[in-house]
Amino acid sequence: MPSTKHSENVSEEYGDNPEDYDPDEFEHPSVTVDDIIFTVKDDDLKVALIKRQRWPFEGKWALPGSFVDMEESLEDAAERTLHNKTGVSDDVYMEQLYTFGEPDRDPRTRVITVGYFALVHREDVELQETEDVEAIEWHSAYDLPELGFDHEDIIEYAVKRLRWKLEYSTAVFSLLPEKFTLSQLQNTYEVILDRELDKRNFRKKIHKHELVEETGEREENVSHRPAKLYRANKEVGEIVEIL
Repeated sequence: MPSTKHSENVSEEYGDNPEDYDPDEFEHPSVTVDDIIFTVKDDDLKVALIKRQRWPFEGKWALPGSFVDMEESLEDAAERTLHNKTGVSDDVYMEQLYTFGEPDRDPRTRVITVGYFALVHREDVELQETEDVEAIEWHSAYDLPELGFDHEDIIEYAVKRLRWKLEYSTAVFSLLPEKFTLSQLQNTYEVILDRELDKRNFRKKIHKHELVEETGEREENVSHRPAKLYRANKEVGEIVEIL
């Protein structure tokens, strides 16, 4: 077997003649996707984790992930993983997070992973065990169990990215029901940002940017004075400087 070469030597070795190019002479790192699925539940930011059934890290918790097929785009792989590993519908807010490629991040081989984070409302999804997964549960993103691979670092970065996202976009609406109160909206921000917001200033900014509109309805079956219900007045993910 010929020795593998680094890509920087391609032009020197083969010039501009594609017929002389032999891909087997070069190393081929594997590529995976990992899905970071967030929801807000019980006044906490939750992330979906699966329990691994085999080596490496057998018995430990990890993010749902998959190797990327040769004829598959990264986005398609992330959506396939979302559905096959969790039972979550493909129709959720999802975007590419970051590429993680430390040489020793996976003991099996050289693996580069592309993270995708998804935002779901807790009542719109019920995590399901599938053929590929024995156990899947929501865990606090602020109190994680021992994780396999570099998934703790990935989740920490995803939380940081989500906080940035909330400051300049309407992605927060993916974590809310179709109709919500302003208190529910503010609470969602506070859970993710991990700090309290001034109620008056928060509502002033929400109305200033016309982020919500009244539905004409109020809460039902509550012990306190029913609050007005609102709905999103902008598309999810739209760029708006909110905070």
